[in-house]
Amino acid sequence: MAIPIENLTKRYYTIGELAGMFNVSKSLVRFWEQEFDYLRPYKSSKGERRFTQENIRQFEAIYVLVKEKGYTLAGAKRILKEQKDFLQQKKDALQTLQRLKGFLEDLKFQV
Repeated sequence: MAIPIENLTKRYYTIGELAGMFNVSKSLVRFWEQEFDYLRPYKSSKGERRFTQENIRQFEAIYVLVKEKGYTLAGAKRILKEQKDFLQQKKDALQTLQRLKGFLEDLKFQV
């Protein structure tokens, strides 16, 4: 890896830097960008891709599923969607609990 993923300090990384981090080709990065809506880097006015730290973590999630765990692209997409859905459900549940807590606190002061 050219830049260890745990040492990310810059705001944006080039496609070459990202490819180097994972020892993959730039064409694979572009291919996965097309395949996964999940991965959307910023593009400059010249069309150059600029990857944020969040984009790199997204790429890492795809890399782990496909390259390390052996999932197909369809399988990786399914897992990522399930994770996204689970996080949304968790967020919704936390919001519901916050509202319930507020209601109970209001009720406590009325008694």
